[in-house]
Amino acid sequence: MARDRQPVLKKCRNLGLDPSILGVNKKSNRNIRPNANRKLTEYGIQLREKQKAKFVYGVMEKQFHKLYEEATRKEGVTGVLLLQYLERRLDNVVYRLGFANTRRQARQIVSHGHILINGKRVNIASYRVKQGDVISIKEDSRELAIIKEAVGQKSVPGWLSLDETTLTAKVLENPGRDAVDFEINEAMIIEFYSR
Repeated sequence: MARDRQPVLKKCRNLGLDPSILGVNKKSNRNIRPNANRKLTEYGIQLREKQKAKFVYGVMEKQFHKLYEEATRKEGVTGVLLLQYLERRLDNVVYRLGFANTRRQARQIVSHGHILINGKRVNIASYRVKQGDVISIKEDSRELAIIKEAVGQKSVPGWLSLDETTLTAKVLENPGRDAVDFEINEAMIIEFYSR
């Protein structure tokens, strides 16, 4: 299994992202490179938008391309569908509910088997939640320090509901375009792949 081990702050600086989007509350002390302000070509802009989405959601190229192909086959706006698929990934949902401080930490919580969906253990980070799914923390995992200190730190988006006492959440609806919490131009990603 491939893993992205790139330094977070370095990649954020390169893509023009604020590290707080990823749940990292550090700032880079390095200066921006002098040639970083040069004008990007259209291809460069498209590539940067794709890299930004891949990096934020922690998805590798092959998986990201499969999501794009699935979004093009469905009826609707391809870019919005692609972002919706990324938002509905289980690791992202666990991060959005505030069970983890970062998406990488959420991925680890999922892969270690601490998450239940509709009462069944799911340890696949790319599992896509559906409307009506009930997401909860396993009974013996509720006392984990990582989960305890993360709960209540984040505001839960409108398409999810969370009961903090029982650590149970429900997917109320599919996320819309406004659910994405960082600036991204999904049309550029679609243009990149449709070359």
